Order: sequence, then structure tokens, then C-alpha cells
Amino acid sequence: MAGYIEDRWLKKRPDTRTGKRERTARYGVGQRYRVKGIRGVQDRSFDTSEDAKQWLATATTDTKRGEFVDPRDGEISLTDYIVDHWWPSRTDEPSTEGPMRSRIWNHIIPLLGDLPLRDIDASALRSFTAALLTRVETTTAEVIWGHLSSILASAVDDQRLLRNPIKAHRSVKPPRRTEKKAKAWTRSVVDAVRFHLQDRYKFAVDLGLGLGLRQGEAFGLAEEDFDFEAGVVHIRRQLRWDIKGRPYFCLPKGGKTREVPLPRNLLPRARSHFRRFPPTSCTLPWRNPEPPANALEARQRKPITVRLVLTSSHGNRIYYRTWNDRSWKPALATAGLIKAVGEKVRTDGGRIRRRPLYAAPREDMFHVLRHTYASVQLEAGESVVSLSKWLGHSTPKVTLDHYAHFMPGAGHRGLLAMDAWLDQDRRRIVPEKSPAAEWIKKMIPNQQVSGLAAPGATMNVKYKETARGGLAVNIIEC
Repeated sequence: MAGYIEDRWLKKRPDTRTGKRERTARYGVGQRYRVKGIRGVQDRSFDTSEDAKQWLATATTDTKRGEFVDPRDGEISLTDYIVDHWWPSRTDEPSTEGPMRSRIWNHIIPLLGDLPLRDIDASALRSFTAALLTRVETTTAEVIWGHLSSILASAVDDQRLLRNPIKAHRSVKPPRRTEKKAKAWTRSVVDAVRFHLQDRYKFAVDLGLGLGLRQGEAFGLAEEDFDFEAGVVHIRRQLRWDIKGRPYFCLPKGGKTREVPLPRNLLPRARSHFRRFPPTSCTLPWRNPEPPANALEARQRKPITVRLVLTSSHGNRIYYRTWNDRSWKPALATAGLIKAVGEKVRTDGGRIRRRPLYAAPREDMFHVLRHTYASVQLEAGESVVSLSKWLGHSTPKVTLDHYAHFMPGAGHRGLLAMDAWLDQDRRRIVPEKSPAAEWIKKMIPNQQVSGLAAPGATMNVKYKETARGGLAVNIIEC
């Protein structure tokens, strides 16, 4: 049924005696004209017939195109949309869900939550950015901005907004983190940090450096992942923790399992570590530590058992925060890379325990070993495609974006090649039976050619333009 306009102040049919339309009980009350009859579109009232006609035409056209967005749906506040519609539909990994929820509830909702979706314009976004940068660093602000963009994009898909205001306004600039090149350690730094770690954790450095593993992948690596005969290590899981501190196993980042070549000299270190610190069986749920609510979740979260090669001194799986604070950072400090910034005092059974606190920069945490692995590979001339596969990147472009500065001679090899190409004085070697030699015999007078090479020999020729525009060819050597 096509849309139409209803006059709410007058009856539809005229009086049979007077021929005029009589007034309704609503006469003079509220908006007079109502647009009705557009399939899938809520009725809407207007004060003037011109406004009603214009809206009817626009709504009808947009509905046929599948592009109609009722502005009234955008009256919902950003907070209500997030809490009631956007967040319940998310299916993130528990380790991702916790930090994301914290950033949204602590920053987006307090700064923009009271605004209706349709009122989030360029001015509101610029004010949000300015306020956000007073609360967090640019690195975190960039992540939060990404969350907001995802929320507004979903509002567009839900037909609560016509377009994403972040994409629609040129004056709106997202916060940008300061570009930092990936940092790699030298051999001496790696050796110093490894030396100062406890013996059972030295192998963690070998895994990060020799295989390019992320920290969660190293802590989730099992004895059965090592294929010594084939010379590869299977990266099939990582050890993660949710916001409540509950451990679980899941696929590596991006859901990408991979095989990484096992360096020959890493093999004896692995065997030695397995002998001194036997792998320990560990059973944890898969993907999510929450108790399953149905049979499908029970299958998806079914616990798996593996023999972890890295465990704590008590034989348990490693909690990354405890390991960072009590093993990694003290090793960095002893190696002279960082210094203590404070002290934590705790009373335990009448005894006072003091532990230094360290603030290690992000670039000196475990991930630096992965960067060092990439730098060693690229400096050796390894293919970017192969390295991308071993690192588990989605595309080689990601690898280049992160590690192009590790490639030796980048920008210089092409320059040297072009210099050689443009070298006007380089000697040309022309064999006697080559087309060039035949061309010389036909086009150049005999007296200008000092000689041709014997059959099977080569001839070095130097070309020179004559005063009359001709070409003289001199044989330099045969």
C-alpha cells in the first residue's frame, strides 16, 4: 500500500447535506497532518501539509531503495544503545572482552553516553577527542576511538543512523599514536637478560627469540608441539586469562595456527630443558572459562589437556602478570635496562616483606624477542612472505609495515643499480656474431672501425658521436 496523508482535524468524508468535512474531536489539538501507510515505516505527524508531503516523498523513495532511516530511531541515547543492543550481540574472546568493556564503560559512556545517537555530530566528536586525550595516552585513545567507530557503524546497520558521523565529517580526526619502529635487542642484551632469569625460565627467551612466539603462545606451548624429526614446531594454541583471572586455552591471535622451522641449535636447548624441567600436564577449558550453559557451549568449551613446557616453580601454568613482575622485570633491572621506581611492602605472618617495583617500557617486554627474531631473519635476507607465515601475520604487508626498517640496504640497492644503468662510460662487450657487430659493419665506414673480435671472442667497444652527427666506434680491447 502506498503512503498517504491524513488530516486529523477533519473527518475523511464530507457531510451529505452540507458537502463539507466536519471537525473531529482532535481539532486544534496537536499536529494536524499524519503520514501513514508506508510499509515498515512508523507513522509520523507534521504541522503543515507541505512538510508532510515532503517527508512522504522522501520516505517512499528511500524505502524503495532500502535506504530509509527513521530519525526517531536515533533518539535512543548512546548508553542505552550500547547496553541494550550493541554489547549483548558481541562474541569476543574473554581476554578481549574485559579490556574492551573497561574502555567503553570508563571513557565512551561517561563522555558521550547521554547524547542521543542522532546528536553525535562533528562538534561532539571533536569535544570527545579533546576530553579523551586528557584521560589516556594516545595509544589507548586510538583503541577507544576504534570502539566508538564500531558502535556507530553498528547503529547505521541497525538503521538508527543514516551514516556514521565519524566517516561523514572531514573535520573529525581520530587520535593517532606516535609512530614507533619495532625495537630489536642486540645479542649481548639478549644474553644478559637470559642469564639473569631463573633457570627454568631461560627457555622462554629461546622460544621468543628462536621461534618468534608471542608470550601467550610460549606459555601455551606443549611438548607434543615439537616435531624434532621434521624440524618444525606447531603453534596451535595460546594460554590466556580472562578479566576475572581465570586461565583457558584458545587459538593463536587471529585464529591462525602455523608451523615454524626449528633452528638446529635450539633443538639441544629444548631437550635439555625437557630433561631438567619435565613438561607438566595441564587441563584447561577451550576458548572460554565460563561454565557452559548448553550442550553446544559444552562441546565448544570442552577442556583439553597438554603437557606445558613452561611452568612455574610449583608446576603450574604461568600467570603472565606475576611472571612479568617477579621474573622478567627483575632480570631487566639486573641487566641494567630498567631501574626500580618504588617498593611494595607486605606483612606476612608478622614478617615484613619488601619487593621492588619496576616500570618497564612496553618495548622491553617479552614481545621484543619476537621483534628480534624478525630482525635476524630479514638481515639474513629471508623472504618476507616466509617470515610473515612464520610470525602468523594475516598478510606480508603487515610484516613489512612492522619490520621494513630491519631490511638491510633498503633504498640503497636500487640507487646503486640506477647509478650503474646511467653510467655513460661503462664498456660494452659486443661479440663478433652478435646483431650489434653486423650493424656496425653496415652502418659505420670501415676506416672508423679499428677491428672486430675473432669468432668466439668478445670485443669491448666505445661509441662516440662525431662532429657531423655520425657515430664512431672504437675497439677498446678484445
